[in-house]
Amino acid sequence: MKSLQNRVICIVGASSGIGRATAVACAQAGMRVVIAARRLDRLEELAAELTSQGGEALAVQCDIADESATEALLEQCIARFGAVDAVLANAGYGHEGSIVDLSDEALRRIFEVNFFGTVRVTRAAVEAFRKRGQGHLLITSSCLSRFTLPYFAAYSATKAAQTHLARALRLELESEGIDVSVIHPITTRTEFFDTASDVAGMQRRGIPKHSPKLFVQTPERVAKAIVKCLRRPTSEVWTSHITRLVAGAMVAFPSFHDFCCRRELAHRNAGDPPGETTPRIEAIGENPAS
Repeated sequence: MKSLQNRVICIVGASSGIGRATAVACAQAGMRVVIAARRLDRLEELAAELTSQGGEALAVQCDIADESATEALLEQCIARFGAVDAVLANAGYGHEGSIVDLSDEALRRIFEVNFFGTVRVTRAAVEAFRKRGQGHLLITSSCLSRFTLPYFAAYSATKAAQTHLARALRLELESEGIDVSVIHPITTRTEFFDTASDVAGMQRRGIPKHSPKLFVQTPERVAKAIVKCLRRPTSEVWTSHITRLVAGAMVAFPSFHDFCCRRELAHRNAGDPPGETTPRIEAIGENPAS
């Protein structure tokens, strides 16, 4: 069990949702927090909130599509606090829609941000960790990295890529004193679904009505699991034991996966009022909900 008092964490994708909740939870645990995202106004608001509560926080505007920006982020973190003990790669966005309807440009873009953005953060973090001989890299993936749902193939593919990256790096870097963990949230109450509706021109707000309440969590629950992992590093963090078991069964028995997905598809098509759902939605926003 590690003490987090005065440890330094850099959270990329911290302007809302899971990233924001994690910043608050880490500050409450005694950590010094560097928060990064594209929306500087939100970061500065969060930094002021954490500081007013007795914490230490630094807000840095950062676009993970820019490799130089991610390198500069870690440099600013070290310049301010002298070191970096942990990095959470949490930024990303999602597509909802059939893969056959996505343009090559759209497909490349989601991989550019979700996967290659994570790679950029990872490289900068590992470089900093190696200089100290220790560190903890955490990557926010999704339960959909282990199975997929209809119309979420592109998003799931990027999350699976993140998961495989994290699992390989954990073994590659453990001899250097560097821990690597991958986080698997389920559907989380964030702004993600509102953003999806806005982009698609839909009137629906919040999480779709067909989403089972059993598989919906708050970002604070995910943040609590991340803090627990920071104290006691583990390879994978699942915020729902039921979902983890279901995911394992889906991988072991593809017919069971198909059965579950057909039920999900039926609920999806029947769960929203007419005119409020479409199989071709592009959702863009930090901290994807699932």
